[in-house]
Amino acid sequence: MGGLRKLETPFVAAGPCGAAVRDCLKHLTSQDERVLRAVGAHQGALASRDLKARCANGLEHSGDTWAARKRDLTKESSSRIAGAITKATHDQWALARRCQAAHIRQLDVGIRTLRHRLSLPLGEKGTKRTAGGYRSKGEWFRKSRRLAALEARHAAAVGDWQAGRVRVVRGGKRLLNTRHHLTEARLTEDQWRQRWEAERWFLAADGESGKRFGNETIRVTPDGEVSIKLPVPLAHLANTRHGRYTLTARIAFAHRGAEWADRIEANRAVAYRIHLNTDRGRWYLTASWQRPAVQTIPLETARARGMIGVDTNADHFAAYRLDRHGNPVGDPHRFGYDLSGTAGHRDAQIRHALTRLINWAVRVGVAAIGIEDLDFTAEKTREKHGGRKRFRQLISGIPTGKLKARLVSMAAERGLAIVAVDPAYTSLWGAQHWQKPLTTPRRKMSRHDAAGIAIGRRALGHPVRDGVSPARTELRAWGRTAPPPHDRSDRAGHRTAQAAPGTQGREGTRPPTTDRPPGGPPPSGKRKREPSASNTVRDAPSTQQWVQDSLMCTG
Repeated sequence: MGGLRKLETPFVAAGPCGAAVRDCLKHLTSQDERVLRAVGAHQGALASRDLKARCANGLEHSGDTWAARKRDLTKESSSRIAGAITKATHDQWALARRCQAAHIRQLDVGIRTLRHRLSLPLGEKGTKRTAGGYRSKGEWFRKSRRLAALEARHAAAVGDWQAGRVRVVRGGKRLLNTRHHLTEARLTEDQWRQRWEAERWFLAADGESGKRFGNETIRVTPDGEVSIKLPVPLAHLANTRHGRYTLTARIAFAHRGAEWADRIEANRAVAYRIHLNTDRGRWYLTASWQRPAVQTIPLETARARGMIGVDTNADHFAAYRLDRHGNPVGDPHRFGYDLSGTAGHRDAQIRHALTRLINWAVRVGVAAIGIEDLDFTAEKTREKHGGRKRFRQLISGIPTGKLKARLVSMAAERGLAIVAVDPAYTSLWGAQHWQKPLTTPRRKMSRHDAAGIAIGRRALGHPVRDGVSPARTELRAWGRTAPPPHDRSDRAGHRTAQAAPGTQGREGTRPPTTDRPPGGPPPSGKRKREPSASNTVRDAPSTQQWVQDSLMCTG
């Protein structure tokens, strides 16, 4: 094991901690839309002002400054709306700080790589772990300039981090920059303006346990009636008592509707958010709530009924089923997806592929799915892979974060556990020890299929590098490994691994050892033993023709 890094222990991923459902607000009147736009714009302006104040405070933020900001917002809205705005502001500021720290770490990795490669002689070859020297003096000069630029960016980012300065754009930096590239985005100025304003609106409310239907600001009754508590400056738009406006639309959550109804009837907290999709011209209502922490099943319980090992690739999932002893069962399965196009199309492709994978896992009766705990944060840097732009795009295109979140939440709904394993050497060892033995004229094994077996065995706690031969693989399908050698009496003994008592087919007929293996070449040379002559009359070849005697026939 010299030179190999230490592998992390497999673990069962924690289940989802929340749920969210969405429904369209249909049949809204023009007055309903005017009220929603007015409320969203007013509260969005308050959220922008609060975010500016929070960013100005920086690291000097305290409970007193938070309370002062909330009191200022309460005068122009309500205490509950002010609390929701300040909470969203703090979440956004904390997210910006985490992104800033990740940016600093990425700059550190790039600077270290550039310094290492610049210190090597020109043309020196690299290894699998470290890059080599640059190819020419021109490339060396360009990379030295880039090193100076990265060091300047790093110094500025560290200075912002120490001072507590963050840069946040309500509505999104990408949409803001789209304003300067309307032709490429195929948008008019009016279309961009509508999208920009809609993204900066604030129409959300946090849930409150013990309050009527779980929310006082945006209230949804069991029969689907939606009403909104209007801010103080817009109270004249109310059409019901207590400064509330009731929409004409009715909602009915098709997905998790029973779970949502149980929560609001018990007055448990449910958060709501209303937003406008400018491309479709539709209003949507999203309901979300937290779930109590569920204890994950033990790792041994997840391994009891076998495992499905899944290898994640840029365009498909390569999955293989294994029994609890680590033996491959059946043929490989592939679930393809297309990650080109819009974000909505990519998300739908991932969900469709995961749905087919989970349905197959339920049909075969396993209790868990093994998957690699992937993180390509340090692998897609420009400094590490140089001009391999297509390779960097390939790595960046694999949706590791979204994939893990979706797989865990979708598998939990079907009663499946997710076992995360260390991704080190799975493709290498899988191809080395499993691809060739399992390849037959009727079964085509790819490197990714073999990696799925390696992932599944690691999730089951078995070593990946089993070193099986084709003969041992065929005998494993019958329940046990190959017999020991008989060249020396002191070496002969019991079989190295025996099938468990409950394994089906353990007492079945084994293939004769004198026959050729399936798909193998015919035996060469003469047989060791010629067929013996028959000693019985019934086995002797007969040359007579059997004729039925007419006297034997009875009427």
